[in-house]
Amino acid sequence: MTKTVLILGGSLAGLHVAHALLRKRNKDLKVIIVSKNTHLYWNLASVRAIIPGQIKDEAIFKPLSDALSRYPKESWELIIGTATAANLEEKAVEVAVSDGTTRKVAYDQLVMATGARSAAPNVPWKAADSYEDTVKILHDTAARVKNAQHIVVGGAGSTGVEVAGELGHEYGKTKEIILLCAADKILGGDSVAAAAAHELKKLNVTIKYGARVAETRTTPEGKTHVVLSTGEALSTDLYLPTTGLLPNTEYLPGRYLSADAGYRRVLVDEFLRVQDARDAWACGDVVSKPRAGFLITQKQAANVARNVELALAGREPAVAKDPPADIFACSVGRDRGAGRINSIRLPSFAVWLAKGRTLGMQRVQGYVDGSVA
Repeated sequence: MTKTVLILGGSLAGLHVAHALLRKRNKDLKVIIVSKNTHLYWNLASVRAIIPGQIKDEAIFKPLSDALSRYPKESWELIIGTATAANLEEKAVEVAVSDGTTRKVAYDQLVMATGARSAAPNVPWKAADSYEDTVKILHDTAARVKNAQHIVVGGAGSTGVEVAGELGHEYGKTKEIILLCAADKILGGDSVAAAAAHELKKLNVTIKYGARVAETRTTPEGKTHVVLSTGEALSTDLYLPTTGLLPNTEYLPGRYLSADAGYRRVLVDEFLRVQDARDAWACGDVVSKPRAGFLITQKQAANVARNVELALAGREPAVAKDPPADIFACSVGRDRGAGRINSIRLPSFAVWLAKGRTLGMQRVQGYVDGSVA
């Protein structure tokens, strides 16, 4: 009897799990992926893609159908749509399909990998509601970057630092680049914060500490007034907010979610199984445990794929393993970076070599040909 694995989300985590299952060539298994986007988006490179002429669309957008078409047609289905309601007791999910219809999809095993979205609208750090929307936002942002003479980046987490670094590398001598940091250290006070700040200084990026954004207002002239909690206001040609990720978990009943106001992630146990549910798993940014990050997502996806296989075979799950080391790497422009492995600081060149040189774009092909799994 054919078993159905329903994967919600066609990005890094969801596609990884799909490849891991489909590569087994199990004739009694069907994998259904629900994705709001027709394409995989390598959003890790979005910080550089906003610099005009640096990255072509085809390098960071890959059709999901190309990634799945290598498997027998009867073993998979791709539904372009959005999960709107999940009933984990009945083991079924309602999906709003892109053609305007609604579909109820039953499953034997459910994988939730719907990721997260940017809290701010119209920024390209995460995929938008469709491939077309994502491309438009990315292109529009690049055009605004090109035309702006004064740019303010809001938020000094890893995305904000990388955005500021890319802007500083390209325009540090010709445009004014300001990075707003709400605290007294960037990168959440990580041990590499001082090193990253030093690299930004070399790129002529000004870091403004204790600068929490209270509100923004657009003027009739097209400028943005960025008002800080101190009352100070900055007038800029372009404001790029990078703060806040919101897990895409609205389709789940509240009892499966954390109580964090505005940040309701999926609660999972040591197996990455959804707490108080059966035959349901979650990985990636919807979990954000221990934090959101590519290497963590990749490891979680491998763990979930393995436990889904065990569940289908009627066996007990295995405890999910964390990455072997706590690695933090932040690129700062196209030839600099700051990072560490556990508590060991990495030289700037090593971070450039490992991440900043390509922003991981060499890994994209693995998600297309399945070798990632």
